[in-house]
Amino acid sequence: MKGRNYRETDRHPYTRSEFIPGVPPPRISKFTMGDPNGPWESELALVAMEDGQIRHNALEAARVASNKVVQDALGEKGYYLRVAVYPHHVLREHKVATQAGADRLSQGMRRAFGVPTGTAARVKAGQDIIVIRANENAIPIVKEAFRRGASKIPIATRVDVRELKNSGSQKAST
Repeated sequence: MKGRNYRETDRHPYTRSEFIPGVPPPRISKFTMGDPNGPWESELALVAMEDGQIRHNALEAARVASNKVVQDALGEKGYYLRVAVYPHHVLREHKVATQAGADRLSQGMRRAFGVPTGTAARVKAGQDIIVIRANENAIPIVKEAFRRGASKIPIATRVDVRELKNSGSQKAST
């Protein structure tokens, strides 16, 4: 099946993977990259503009594309990237329905349950998908990284820029 078949959230979530045999693990290899304890001045977030589902392989593709741009420009310790959503929802596919002649299924195959084929993250409008922390001079680089990463995500997104209040550059006086 194509990815567009899994975008809508019209059915209830199917998340109890401990009771579902054969659920494939998510493709996302790392959820955090970079230096989490750096003295970051700003935080940029790739934010969903509409409700939808993002498959685990689309999340991994967006993470890899965004991380490559930022890591090449800022180095390994010049940023902190975090994937803010987790693909809990188990996707099912009725294998018979995807073959040629699927329009002529027998009556007994209607509303078939299907087998697990992957996972997806359900996001709401306004929810963060990927968050990158960096310094002020890296904001154009992070925006370019999000532009490339957003092309891998099946729903409309925007970039939010936030100032961090207690950045590491401000020393606490005693």
